[in-house]
Amino acid sequence: AGRAWGSRGMEGAAGSCRAPLPAPCGLLRGLLLAVLAAGSCQGNSVERKIYIPLNKTAPCVRLLNATHQIGCQSSISGDTGVIHVVEKEEDLNWVLADGPHPPYMILLDGSLFNRRVMLQLKGTSRVSGLAVTVAKPSPPQGFSPGLKCPNDGFGVYSKDYGPQFAHCNKTVWNPVGSGLSYEDFDFPIFLLEDANETQVIKQCYQDHNVPRDGSGPEYPLCAMQLFSHMHAVTSTVTCMRRSSLQSTFSINPEVVCDPLLDYNVWSTLQPINSSGKVDPEKEVIIVATRIDSHSFFWNIAPGAESAVSSFVTHLAAAEALHKVSDVHLLQRNIMFTFFQGETFDYIGSSRMVYDMEKDKFPLRLDNIHSFVELNQVALRNDSILWMHTDPVSRMNESVEVQVRNLLDILSNSSVGANVTLQEAGYSQPLPPSSFQRFLRARHIPGVVLTNHKTAFQNRYYQSMYDTPENIWMQYPEGLSPEDTLEYVTGTAKSLAEVATVVARALYRLAGGANNTSAIQADPKTVSRMLYGFLIKMNNSWFQSIIKPDIKGILGDVPQHYVAVSSPVNTTYLVQYVLANLTGTVVNLTKEECLNPDKTPSSEKEMYEYAWVQGSLDPNSTSRVPYCVRSTVHLSKALSPAFELRQWGSTEYSTWTESRWKEIRARIFLVASKELEIITLVVGIAILIFSLLATYFINAKADVLFSIPRDPGAVAY
Repeated sequence: AGRAWGSRGMEGAAGSCRAPLPAPCGLLRGLLLAVLAAGSCQGNSVERKIYIPLNKTAPCVRLLNATHQIGCQSSISGDTGVIHVVEKEEDLNWVLADGPHPPYMILLDGSLFNRRVMLQLKGTSRVSGLAVTVAKPSPPQGFSPGLKCPNDGFGVYSKDYGPQFAHCNKTVWNPVGSGLSYEDFDFPIFLLEDANETQVIKQCYQDHNVPRDGSGPEYPLCAMQLFSHMHAVTSTVTCMRRSSLQSTFSINPEVVCDPLLDYNVWSTLQPINSSGKVDPEKEVIIVATRIDSHSFFWNIAPGAESAVSSFVTHLAAAEALHKVSDVHLLQRNIMFTFFQGETFDYIGSSRMVYDMEKDKFPLRLDNIHSFVELNQVALRNDSILWMHTDPVSRMNESVEVQVRNLLDILSNSSVGANVTLQEAGYSQPLPPSSFQRFLRARHIPGVVLTNHKTAFQNRYYQSMYDTPENIWMQYPEGLSPEDTLEYVTGTAKSLAEVATVVARALYRLAGGANNTSAIQADPKTVSRMLYGFLIKMNNSWFQSIIKPDIKGILGDVPQHYVAVSSPVNTTYLVQYVLANLTGTVVNLTKEECLNPDKTPSSEKEMYEYAWVQGSLDPNSTSRVPYCVRSTVHLSKALSPAFELRQWGSTEYSTWTESRWKEIRARIFLVASKELEIITLVVGIAILIFSLLATYFINAKADVLFSIPRDPGAVAY
């Protein structure tokens, strides 16, 4: 924008120079315009000489619910401070007490990014912001900025239902949870993702800011400026009301926050009419998992163990079942469901239950025969999965019989496999899970499969350290990206074992009578999915299975935050991976595939059609596209609280994300206050002198610039 403005200014200046200038003051004006135009053209280069932008950062942003605001923000013009590197707790003394140049912008070592340190910094005016580095290796003691009792108050347990289990009274599921993500900070906090940029900051600190001989450093000092001003304040109730008023009375409304929303992905083993209603007598088994994660920083949500391990296993089980020859004869249908927004008080599952209750979904709650959920199933060294059930609903005799049958089928399906299924215990409550939202509506027999009996084994739940290393994904050195995509890791083999057990159990549960030994999940498919969802989304397999018009979603580093723009890339990819694994390639042209309602035999109400890119032709650089027919659908994952305009709801999730104008960070050298004042005073003095000089020159222009008469001229 600066360059464009400068070009227009230059053209204007050139135009004025070409025009006749009869008066000397016109020359001055032209000269001034030319100088200003040249200055504007050089503005960007001057800025580059002053500032070093930090391009690989992730901010902490503001989120709001019915009662609180959490997260971080800067002032409207950004916050600035002198950089101080804190690599051990003793370094904090300089920031909090000894340093002579507050406020400070702290470069904090990732190992010190914990609740105790952050609350110290939160309680002082000597800190203007933080830049946090990633700890390598991950903190051995664990790091989880989430709550000790995730989604507390929005599950099934309350004072009216299993009060002894409410608020994690029986089991603290996330004991390492610090709740840091749910604090409100009035200064900006950024994550530095690039080690090179971190080194640049440290070098600037070493050159200018290191205290010498116990005394403070001399100017100029290295400073940092962080911009992350948030528009929403107080709570979802406040920000949604303001946005609603703006939309009602303003021609150009300014929305200050947006609900967290996306889409659930679901598919059925036997096709159903997605626009109609399933027969009340038809029973359906729901298999569910969540596909979103979260961390302290915006859009940094790798979720390897908390989400990816589970939904990849789920996808592999769906593929294994679709390969069985007699699935169309099964007594019960199976619905594969992938919920979005579960991190934020069960957005996706609560919406699906709401739609079922309001007859806005093909299934009703009465159609549900049983419920199986995969929830953190990456196997540990003991290769045990724990089966969790709800002790309250099991007090009902009929539910108990069905749950017992479900547990027996799951246990028997693991016989001969390299994974063992054990019951967590009758008195053990359900862990945080989507199944709890269904139990709030109806007593449904169900099981939640996890790798933990009581507290999470995942020490990095809802954190930036829940990475592939957390589930022991290891590759040999020197592999090309294509070889890495195809390499079958030990993690992939173990998750394929889990998927095999789940698929065999579901087949039996649906009424299958044949031998299940042929039902086998493919470790190679699991390897591809783990690589794509955890290491590199932009790979050849993902490129081949998506539509050409959405190929832009394939970023390099996968993140699984639900966000407010939908669908996010995780949702799209789960949708197309599921379609690829469970769908059928049909012989339709591009026109027929994109408009199946014009093809008489398409059964549009039963199937979805997608024209995908296909693999690269070995003999050229072009792709070989094709049409995929599947039963994969999307359904809205927006909390019912926003449909009902109940922004203060305690029944449904009310999470929103604040809007902002700009997110950026930069470093530069700052002069002393004295020098800044001197520079300002001298500048003002020069300006006044220039104005006075211009005034007097302009007033005496006829004398100073008069044209002398020709001595040979004769006057008459």
